Amino acid sequence: MIAFVHGTLVEAWPTQVLVDVHGVGYEVFIPLSTYEKLPPIGQQVRLLTEFVVREDAHRLYGFLTAAERDTFRLLIHTVNGIGPKIALNVLSGLSVPAFRAAVAQGDVRALSRISGVGRKTAERIVVELKDKLGGTDLGPPPAGPGTPAGSDARWQDAVLALMALGYKGPEAQMRIREVGTALGPRATVEELVRAALKRGFGGS
Repeated sequence: MIAFVHGTLVEAWPTQVLVDVHGVGYEVFIPLSTYEKLPPIGQQVRLLTEFVVREDAHRLYGFLTAAERDTFRLLIHTVNGIGPKIALNVLSGLSVPAFRAAVAQGDVRALSRISGVGRKTAERIVVELKDKLGGTDLGPPPAGPGTPAGSDARWQDAVLALMALGYKGPEAQMRIREVGTALGPRATVEELVRAALKRGFGGS
């Protein structure tokens, strides 16, 4: 099993990165919470990983914190109907502390706003994870994200992230423009996407 990758960050998108480890390029799929805290291209990065083998694909998923990886593992191994893609959507739509709080409080509405979840899946998440999360230390809330320069670049990354979550380009652009105007020029990609999702964008 691949527990982590440590190497040079070659490329980065809101949903995946390419890491050069001694001349071998690893394509790693990530949530927005990890993307927001990545170092600049060309610098060293260390990602905790989960290698998922499916009939149609073998993929590596990466996280900057153990709390994110543990939550991802719980989702794909415990909740019926949750695969890696939806698990990443969950981590992209809610921070780990917010997700834990939603499960603990039985907040099906907040969970069902996440792309690909829906009400029935949200109810399963609450039922199947409430006891497990209550007894699992997923670590403290992460530090507040930094504020990268260039709001235009952040808005474009946020649009790409929403499109990767299954939304159409024109609607993604409209929603990010709306929340971006409300949040201001210092809003991060993660904040923009989460604000769009919390407004019920694309909800089921």
